[in-house]
Amino acid sequence: MSKERLLNVLSRHIGKGRGLGVAALALQVGVAQRQVRKFVTDLRQDGVAVCGTPTHGYYIAGTAEELEETCLFLRQRALHSLTLESRLRKVPLADLVGQLHLRT
Repeated sequence: MSKERLLNVLSRHIGKGRGLGVAALALQVGVAQRQVRKFVTDLRQDGVAVCGTPTHGYYIAGTAEELEETCLFLRQRALHSLTLESRLRKVPLADLVGQLHLRT
């Protein structure tokens, strides 16, 4: 399966200094770039510490700090998407994500 091939390739790329862009990964694994992104998501859901940013490409975390950087990147991207949705729906972000409103 190609997900295992992707993991095999990434296992030789530990640390952000060894990251590979999605195009290079797609060529090495033999799938489309979109499929690489899906496999990365699948690997992350399986608990594999696949890191990645547009600057460094994809790689396996070599340190806790690298993993934390990727988690922060993903959180910021998610919050940006939720902010856009809240604006499109014309509702406050807090209402969109179901946060409680407390009296102050």
